Parts: sequence; C-alpha cells; structure tokens
Amino acid sequence: MLVEALRQIVGSGNVLLGDDMAPALVDWRGRYRGAAQCLVRPGSTAEVAAVVRCCRDAGVPIVPQGGNTSLCGGSIPDASGTAVVVSLQRMNRLRAIDPENNTLTAEAGCVLSTVQQAARDAGRLFPLSLAAEGSAQLGGNLSTNAGGVQVLRYGNTRELTLGLEVVLPSGEIWDGLRGLRKDNTGYDLKHLFIGAEGTLGIITAATMKLFPLPTAVATAWVAIDSPQQAITLLTALQSEFGPQLTACELVSEISLGLVLQHIPATARPLEVSPWYVLVELSSGGDDADLGAWLEAYLASAIEKRLCTDAVLAQSKAQAQRLWALRENISEAQKIEGLSIKHDVSLPISRLAGFIACADAVLATAYPGLRVVTFGHVGDGNLHYNLSMPASSDNAALIAAQPEVNRIVHDLVHENGGSISAEHGVGQLKREEILRYKSPVEMDMMRAVKQALDPLGLMNPGKVL
Repeated sequence: MLVEALRQIVGSGNVLLGDDMAPALVDWRGRYRGAAQCLVRPGSTAEVAAVVRCCRDAGVPIVPQGGNTSLCGGSIPDASGTAVVVSLQRMNRLRAIDPENNTLTAEAGCVLSTVQQAARDAGRLFPLSLAAEGSAQLGGNLSTNAGGVQVLRYGNTRELTLGLEVVLPSGEIWDGLRGLRKDNTGYDLKHLFIGAEGTLGIITAATMKLFPLPTAVATAWVAIDSPQQAITLLTALQSEFGPQLTACELVSEISLGLVLQHIPATARPLEVSPWYVLVELSSGGDDADLGAWLEAYLASAIEKRLCTDAVLAQSKAQAQRLWALRENISEAQKIEGLSIKHDVSLPISRLAGFIACADAVLATAYPGLRVVTFGHVGDGNLHYNLSMPASSDNAALIAAQPEVNRIVHDLVHENGGSISAEHGVGQLKREEILRYKSPVEMDMMRAVKQALDPLGLMNPGKVL
C-alpha cells in the first residue's frame, strides 16, 4: 500500500490524510480545489528522493508544494484524487552563508522572509521581495521565477540563483549547489528547473546571490497624471540616480482606493491623483544625504511637470506604511471579491499605450468595468485586474473570462509582451499559452519534459 510505504520513509506523523491535508488542496485565491491520496512531508533531500522513487514505482503523480501561494493553481492537484502532494515545509534549514562570496545556501522550504533575515544577520541583502514573502517558500519562488519589487535593480529569481539541488523524476539527486559566477562546463542545467513549476523535478535547495546591505534608503510616494508620465519619470530617475534606484512601482487611484477601504490602519499620503508611483533608492552612503537628494530632485521634477506632488518618508515606519499601500492591493482585491487577474509584461516603452488601448476596448465591451492596474513599471510588469462593482454584474464578468482574457492577451501579444510575467502558468494559462507560443517553442518544451519525466508524473497538467 502506497500510504504505508510513504509512512516508512517519512514517519507516520508526516503523511497526512483527509481533513488534515485539506488546506493544501485549495489555492490562495480559492479558485482551484483538488484531491489527493495523501500529503507527504519529507524532512531531507534523501527522503524526497525516496518518496519520488516510491511514487514512480507505483505510477502515481506527484505535486510539489511550498507555501501554496501560487496565483495560477500551480501547486494544486487535479480532482482525480490519484496524486501525492509533496510538501517541502519541513525542509527549512539554512545550510550555509558565505559573506565573502556573497552567497547563501538554503533548503526549498525556507520561507522567503526567513532567508531575507538570515542574510541581514550576516550583514548582507537578499533582495527578492514580494507581498507573500511571509509565507512563500524559496522553492516556490524558484519554481515560478518570482520577480517582486526589486527586479529593476537586482533581477528576478533566475538572475539571483547560482546553484540548485534537485530530485529528478527518476528519484536521482542532482547536486548543482555551486556558488560560482562563472562556470562554462556545458549546459547550465539549473535554468531548466527555474520557472518550470515542479514539472521537471523537485528543487530541494539553492545557492543564491547576496549583496552588500544598504545603509541608506529613501522612499517617496509620487503623484502623476498618467502611466506615460510614470515612464517619463522612470527614465529621468534612472538618469539621475543610476543603480541607486531600487524600485519604481505604479499604482492607480482605483487600486489605492481598495486598500484604503479594506485594509485597516492605512491612510492616503497625498491628495487624490489618477496615478502614483512608489519610488525607492538605496545605497551604502548616508541616509540623510540620500533622502535630501531625492527630496530636492522631486521638487525639481514637480517644477518640470514630471510629476504633480510627492511626499518623502521621514522614517523607516513611514516608509513601511507607504509600501503597505502597494503590497496590500492584492489582499484588498481578495476582500472585495473575485476579479479577473492578468500578470503581464511588456516593453516599458509600450506600457502606457497598452493600458490606454486595453482600457478603451474593455470599457466598450463591458460598460461599467473597474480596472485595477498596478505593478512594477521599472521592469515592465503590470498586474491588470478587472471586476464590476456590483456583485451580480461581477458574476457575469467572471463567466466571460475567456473572452476578457482574449482581449487582454491579444493586446499584450501585439505589443511584444508576455501573458505571464512572474506568476507562472500553472493550470490557469496552460491552454492560453498555446495561442502565443510558436509550435517550435512548444515542441522544445515538450521534448525537455519527455526527456526528464518520460512517465509524466511530475506536477501533471501544469504548464503543458
């Protein structure tokens, strides 16, 4: 019996059945619900490998799961009940920190905020930062190539990764935990698994890049008239501050309004404006100097009509309150009700045109539509979410999601963009990508899948 065999590997208390595994069978948004034979919690790489071999021998599908914060159903099994969910939550050890090499090696079940704190304790920065960092796990971040708010300066998860340890679908362990910046000894295999959403193997540990810990941070909330003005301001900020520009986030007034309505202890930083950007600088210099530099620059930018108003955080607590306005948009939307969400990326030069065109087309097709637009203007990543204020109208809009997606995704594609920027494909966009990827691309992806997972047991029904 499979369940008994798994108990022999990980211990009886780490094989969950029935109601005990129920939270792992529904996604964060409540959109996807699945079923499974059991949930297994291995405590080491050797145990993960043994679990994979046991499932392989039984011909049973495996669904890897981290913090279950996927926004595309990537960590939820299907409804058949045949799969085994493999949770990495017990694999949460920090294996090594090398400050001189600016690297950290951690297991896949480490919560992102824990990794960040471990780096800070060593006087270093791990810059991957996103709204779910208090529950998202490193393995999931790697499996979706997570982005977040500091991609502008430090890059996404792929660019932060130097090495991986992976349990392959065969049950073999690949140890690629090398902290090297240069290694041209053949194919860079780690990139097969980053962004693969657990369909090619289970990431069990990673060696990640660290950076010097900034000693000065300046944060400002800036009012602007339009997305095009945000892009103009971004370009000017990059010219003025160069690599000290850490983040530049776009927020619409509609997005801010939902946060103020649903999230306690939030307050409007400035008078009402159609749009805002949240700007952050960081450096190894003096905090007062950096803040004064940004303040003076924004005063000049207002005179030059690059923006209309701005407020500079005068303390770390004030900066955190400004960031809370940006990072709680998704939570506020969840409280408000269901919406049609799009995580798209475009060339920065085409962001404003896309927003204007998509808004106009959708307003004609769906009168009364509410568009919640926010995202990482510094790297071209928009969260473009749609709903109706009235619940009855919203239900009709949700039912029309395929048609809505077609409008949005076709416009993204026409503008040279991607329909998935940082959330992954999962179940949500599995069929949708067939419209926008060429047959050659899809054939290459299927060939990689067949080579590594010929039985098709690793997270079936996701991506492909």
